[in-house]
Amino acid sequence: MSDLQYVIIGAGGTGGGIGAYMAAAGKHVTLIARGAHLAALNTQGLRLETTTGEPPRTIPVRAFSMETYPENEHPDVIFVCVKGYSLESVYPFISRIAKPETVVIPVLNIYGTGGRMQERLHGLLVTDGCIYIAAEIKAPGVILMKGDILRVVYGTRKPEEMRPVLKTVQQDLIDSGIDGVLSDNIRRDALQKFSYVSPAAACGLYYDVSAGEMQKEGEIRETFALLIHEIDYLAYAQQIRFECDIVQRNLDILDHLSPEASTSMQRDIWAGKQSEIDGLIFEVIRTADRLGINLPTYRKIGEALKKRGF
Repeated sequence: MSDLQYVIIGAGGTGGGIGAYMAAAGKHVTLIARGAHLAALNTQGLRLETTTGEPPRTIPVRAFSMETYPENEHPDVIFVCVKGYSLESVYPFISRIAKPETVVIPVLNIYGTGGRMQERLHGLLVTDGCIYIAAEIKAPGVILMKGDILRVVYGTRKPEEMRPVLKTVQQDLIDSGIDGVLSDNIRRDALQKFSYVSPAAACGLYYDVSAGEMQKEGEIRETFALLIHEIDYLAYAQQIRFECDIVQRNLDILDHLSPEASTSMQRDIWAGKQSEIDGLIFEVIRTADRLGINLPTYRKIGEALKKRGF
């Protein structure tokens, strides 16, 4: 087992899921959380529930807020698992706790996050990354996983930035029961993930449905497929070539989810919270405009959502 020290910023469905599996495997992991969720993690541990028939389990975890994280600790790896609109708040914390060798791995929904973070975190290596997971906070201290997929994909944008520690991270993920993928083309692979989450968010919000309705044959599923086709077109316009049929691949991912599963963007909107709608939907339309291409399904949905006040 490696002796890498990990910090996971954000203990929601994404960070909590990663942290639960790594902590259960005995990795040196610290979760950064807040409020009632943080209090529950410290008093009762992290309870992991699934919809796949596995019995619930409670995993002891180490957790702090950004304010109370020990001043004398400097992790080797920082997973950033917050929402895109919360990134601004984590830069000072990362700068405070990182040492020169620390690697930052953002695992967010918004495509291109790593490059934007690198501009703010001079001197550190910031990779790109993404995650395949359907999970959410069910209650303080409780993570509910909806489906059996848990894959973390990450990598450097430039080959010369590759470091041996990234291989060790991959092995630690695999040892923890997580499908860890160290990508040799993260630009392609992160956009491939975006080709699922963005269409799922756009389609789910437009029709106000969860995965179950998208799994049925008909208009909703066809719209989801059209949105994926348009991301493929967007990729082609940027000289990015997928190595698979991403429409079929994403339909397969959808069909393995619990019918109750929804995107985190939808859940935030349903709860009246700030959401990632700009990066997941409207930025796609702006990018298409910059590239001089037309994405009719995205444009139709974007215009409809704006009329609804989004």
